[in-house]
Amino acid sequence: QLREDLHSTNWTVHETQRFLARRDPTRPFCLVSSFIAPHPPLIPPEFYFNRYIRTGVPARHIGDWASPPPNGGIGAGASGSMGAVNLEGEALLSARAGYYGLINHLDDQIRRLLSNLTSGLDLDNTIVLYTSDHGEMLGDHYMWKKSMPYEGSARVPFMVRLPRRLDCPAGQVLDYPVCLEDIMPTLLDLADIEIPDTVDGTSLGGILRGDPPPASRQLHLQCAPGGHRLMHHTMTDGKEKFVWFVVDGREQFFRLTDDPHELRDLSRRPEEAERVSYWRNKLIKELADAPEGFTDGKQLVPGRPFPALRCRDAEGPGA
Repeated sequence: QLREDLHSTNWTVHETQRFLARRDPTRPFCLVSSFIAPHPPLIPPEFYFNRYIRTGVPARHIGDWASPPPNGGIGAGASGSMGAVNLEGEALLSARAGYYGLINHLDDQIRRLLSNLTSGLDLDNTIVLYTSDHGEMLGDHYMWKKSMPYEGSARVPFMVRLPRRLDCPAGQVLDYPVCLEDIMPTLLDLADIEIPDTVDGTSLGGILRGDPPPASRQLHLQCAPGGHRLMHHTMTDGKEKFVWFVVDGREQFFRLTDDPHELRDLSRRPEEAERVSYWRNKLIKELADAPEGFTDGKQLVPGRPFPALRCRDAEGPGA
């Protein structure tokens, strides 16, 4: 109901430009410009909301493994914590249109920031990295919000704009799995700053400079949302994905190369047993030293405590 210039996305760009205009141009800087959008509440400026109400949005994705919540999720809470509310019809369109509108609005504001030559942003001497902390299930598989290992939640943008002086190939689109812990070592590398040995991630500087990516990389994803039945550990190389649910030991296996929306759970198909076993063993190895006891070294052990936080000096299961 407010003017577009009062939206939080516009405010963030205003403050970013204010910093750039006031900074000392003789000194290097590191600026994190952090936007709320696209994120609930799904309230873009009216123009952007109406655009997607009028033109429509892509249909949600429902896997052959997904089940709608009982009673449509009524009583499960307005936010549908990780998957409780089954919106349909106008309600579903409005929610999805709101999210798409937020993205469109954000894109326009980022454009305003990067094209504003009066802000003091020297793109010939500035590295710009655009990413997000999580996605949004947005009704896919009857789920909302984040925390889940599915593509809607876990797959986020990771785009880098580099100064010409770094002599990196422009317009690269790389099919290589990366994660948020790669941001720090990548920026340090590109800025010619030593990367500490304690950093968990991997610098992508070599790949951005045109070096061929390593043959394979496997990422471990996990989430412990407070005792929820959807607590999981997940392994993926960007082409396949194996999901193990901590509470009851359920497994899922997806081949993302020909099923990018995870519509078919292949975990129980006999012809996929070898690949499922391969990824299960990879996860067992990954969790071998986890103090929660997720594995005995030979198999995964469901039902173990999985606290969101763990005190280093505490005693007892899941401490």
